[in-house]
Amino acid sequence: MGKIIAIANQKGGVGKTTTSVNLAASLGVLEKKVLLIDADPQANASSGLGIDVETVMQGTYQLLEHSVSAEDAVIPTNSPNLDIIPAHIDLVAIEIELVDKEEREYMLKKAIHHLKSTYDYILIDCAPSLGLLTLNALTAADSVIIPIQCEYFALEGLGKLLNTVKSVQKIHNPDLDIEGLLLTMFDSRLRLSNQVVEEVNKHFDAMVFKTIIQRNVRLSEAPSYGESIISYDATSKGANNYLSLAEELIKKNV
Repeated sequence: MGKIIAIANQKGGVGKTTTSVNLAASLGVLEKKVLLIDADPQANASSGLGIDVETVMQGTYQLLEHSVSAEDAVIPTNSPNLDIIPAHIDLVAIEIELVDKEEREYMLKKAIHHLKSTYDYILIDCAPSLGLLTLNALTAADSVIIPIQCEYFALEGLGKLLNTVKSVQKIHNPDLDIEGLLLTMFDSRLRLSNQVVEEVNKHFDAMVFKTIIQRNVRLSEAPSYGESIISYDATSKGANNYLSLAEELIKKNV
């Protein structure tokens, strides 16, 4: 049985999409069958894997509306063992459309749950908000990875997200686990980066991934070529970091 993991943080710019795309690609390279679901209206995960988002006719929006099956929304990517359900800017409207639907928090779960027998990992790239889209992702997921950037406001908003996770556990998904906190955008030359790492490890100890994602120019260049860091530059520090994260995740879930 596969595992569904949401990658969430309501703060923007913490490396959610970078992590979703590159962790998915790394798991694929390590011979796991992976599906990435783009649940962010900005559709950056889709374009970051070379999908022309303007031409998306069947994606996360139609999936949440239940107007297409998950199988029909899946597109293979150029990355080994990696499929994607892409997003389109249309997805912005789904929060309003779902508001008066019954069981609106369970739309994604109902649409994708059966895919757990097809994939080893299903990753959901969440929008930078705690709205209905993210709630759907957390309700569908078995666990959540929370990226935290090694910067001044890193821990701000984390409490709010952890409270959201708690209330999802209480009301919609008692089995939701925290897979781990992932430190991103680490710059070893900055005292602040090192302080954030220390602080997060002090407060959250066992919840923090050992792998730390370092700041890396190649990592920020890759999306503009529609490639994961693994395809773009497999020897870069960014590729090594994400492969190491994928290995850590696999080991955790043996």
